[in-house]
Amino acid sequence: MEQHTKEPQYDPCLELAARNLATLGLMSNYAWHDDPKRLTFLFARYKFAAKMLSGLNRVLEVGCADAFATRIVVQEVKALTACDFDPVFVQDVLRRMDPRWKFDCIVHDLLAGPVPGGFDGVYSMDVIEHIPASQEEQFVGNMAKSLNPLGVCLVGTPSLQSQAYASSQSKLGHVNCKDAPGLKALMGKFFHNVFIFSMNDEVVHTGFYPMAQYLLALCCHRK
Repeated sequence: MEQHTKEPQYDPCLELAARNLATLGLMSNYAWHDDPKRLTFLFARYKFAAKMLSGLNRVLEVGCADAFATRIVVQEVKALTACDFDPVFVQDVLRRMDPRWKFDCIVHDLLAGPVPGGFDGVYSMDVIEHIPASQEEQFVGNMAKSLNPLGVCLVGTPSLQSQAYASSQSKLGHVNCKDAPGLKALMGKFFHNVFIFSMNDEVVHTGFYPMAQYLLALCCHRK
């Protein structure tokens, strides 16, 4: 028997589910199981990236993991390539790829070199804190080299101050968290202009940096 919702405007939900019921990615599934509100933080960060990079022709995401929120950026740019150094995550992304929101996803370790192609924008969320301090300049330098000369770069990371409240699991990977001056100094080695934003939960603002849970560095005009 054909099923219908009580309000007919919701019947398309059933029609879509019959054709394509979306599944969470590896990391988003864990967050949904462990602490669902973390997904709201994730989506807010990607929405900020989407709006800052809106209208660009070619954009690169570095360290995409399961790329569950990547389609928020896909909505705003002409073409997107996502990369991650872990083939397990890239395989997960490709397995779940929706033709309507299609983007390229490749295995690439940015410490080994830039992604060729001269992108108009590059962004990286929750990655720089996993890069040892001894390799951070190599990492950011290869991000910059992946850009064309007028390209835009956006880096998001948990703040150093937030680590007092981080979970034990997070702390295992967070080997290089920074405060706002430290993040600005690092990015300033590769870009002429660096703008730092604060973030608490889902809210991006320009408030007092030491009280921010998360920091975002928006950079342009590479050196």
